Amino acid sequence: MKASTRRTREIIANMRIIWKEPLLLIAILAIFYFLILFVAFPIFQVFRYSLVIDKKFDPSNYTAVFSARYYYQPFLNSILLGTVTATTGTIIGFIFAYALTRTPLPLKGFFRQTVTFPIISPPFVVALSAILLFGRAGSLTPLLQKIFGEYSIYGLGGLVFVETVAYGPTAFLVLYGVLQAIDPALEEASMDLGASRARVFTTVTFPLAIPGIASAWLLVFIQSMADFGNPMIISGDFRVLSVQAFLQITGMYDLSRGATLAVLLFIPTTVAFFLQKYWVSRKSYVTVSGKPTAATIKRLEWYIKLPVYFICILFTAMVFLLYGTIIYGSFQRLWGVDRTLTLNNYIQMYRVGKDYIIDSLSLSTLATPLTGLLGMFIAFLVIRKRFIGRGAMDFISMLTFAVPGTVVGIGYILAFNQRSVLFPFILTGTAWIIVLLLIFRNMPVGIRSGIAALQQIDPAIEEASTDLGADSNTTFRKVTLPMIAPAFFSGLAFGFVKAMTAISAVIFVVSGKWNLITVAILGFVDNSRYAPAAAMSLLLIVIVMVSLGIIQMLVNRIGRGVRTTTIIG
Repeated sequence: MKASTRRTREIIANMRIIWKEPLLLIAILAIFYFLILFVAFPIFQVFRYSLVIDKKFDPSNYTAVFSARYYYQPFLNSILLGTVTATTGTIIGFIFAYALTRTPLPLKGFFRQTVTFPIISPPFVVALSAILLFGRAGSLTPLLQKIFGEYSIYGLGGLVFVETVAYGPTAFLVLYGVLQAIDPALEEASMDLGASRARVFTTVTFPLAIPGIASAWLLVFIQSMADFGNPMIISGDFRVLSVQAFLQITGMYDLSRGATLAVLLFIPTTVAFFLQKYWVSRKSYVTVSGKPTAATIKRLEWYIKLPVYFICILFTAMVFLLYGTIIYGSFQRLWGVDRTLTLNNYIQMYRVGKDYIIDSLSLSTLATPLTGLLGMFIAFLVIRKRFIGRGAMDFISMLTFAVPGTVVGIGYILAFNQRSVLFPFILTGTAWIIVLLLIFRNMPVGIRSGIAALQQIDPAIEEASTDLGADSNTTFRKVTLPMIAPAFFSGLAFGFVKAMTAISAVIFVVSGKWNLITVAILGFVDNSRYAPAAAMSLLLIVIVMVSLGIIQMLVNRIGRGVRTTTIIG
């Protein structure tokens, strides 16, 4: 009771401080308005359109979806694909993390860079490369047909393969941190008592890593369920929910049925996200004494070393093969027919896709700094200020990260193709709907980075600024923001990468006047023009890598030496 009373008094005291700072109060109210308008409102519109027909409440869409195999089969397929991909991706990620933290694997830096490389490229680039290698006219298709007989890269098997390569690195990033955090002394003590490395793994290492494994599995499951680009290219007859919702709206012009399918996609991914965020992340079986040091390799039995090394080498070789194929394919005159090397693909790509490239760079450059600044300011409010609705602000700001891009894209179309009480303007067909979608879709990672950075900074530094007469806005600009600059640039890196490689959400809001490079690549693939698609994909990867290099230089220049890391969603 006393604790509750004390907390109430603290809230009242903090609210009085906020009332004395009108600019801070206005900023809080403005952020709530933007979050409601550009995060909550589009999601609400998806639910509303799925339940309202002819302006009347009507759940018949759900009845039709669950009674027709044509509609519910993609849902079951998506769950199956997500489950298998999450399992294979987590296994690959764990093996790599184990090799880099618990074995004397040579060239660890090289393997770490290779396993995380797919993160900075559009996920569907892997699917494009798989078609060039294993498709009907693929380079390796004749050889594989001699060995395995007739096969097809299109379908569940191909999707699991490309999504494992694309999203397995996410599991690796999570599990690498988890295994680093486990005190090696526990394993060393077990080995000192005579246990083999295999027994140490099954009784010590694996049980302690279970929360991290669950977290990695859920994250990969979410990414697989939300994936649009890979299924659009390589799913074949294996229909998944993200693509089916897109076709329902763009092909059949059925907004209400498309919204219903989007809701079905929304539920499992959102449940998995918040399960990972609020349940799994709070469970930890790790015992750390002081700062963990690198594990001492006393013994490593051959039956552990050989399969672990083999899988790491095989996956690395596959990454090089897939991305090398993109490079090689971009110079071929006609993939699968005429393998003469030429630069015509780049010339053609520039002529056809010049406007797409300019639009992508312009819109991404505009959205990225706004994404970073808004994310840092929300993190500042959530961590450093106490006001009514602080928890709601944190929750709503994370929603677009939990919601699949297909749902977000459909929501923006439904919310901003007409005037409303909340927003008296029509955004459909303009550049602003793309910019706003990119900002609020990518902002949550910047918020998480900012929160993590602020939790490491002593609040007394900011309190000293306030005591000297500075208001909250001045303190944030001149004191807080410079100290969290590395996290700010990390948010910028993520925002730019995701803005340049976005497809699942933005494909609903692009128009004839404003388009993006990823949509152009999908157009090339859809027309079986794989060589120009490979050329444009390679250009996109180069743009992203150069931009990340520039951002990294800025991070290093401020003297922190913090490495920019991009995670997904």
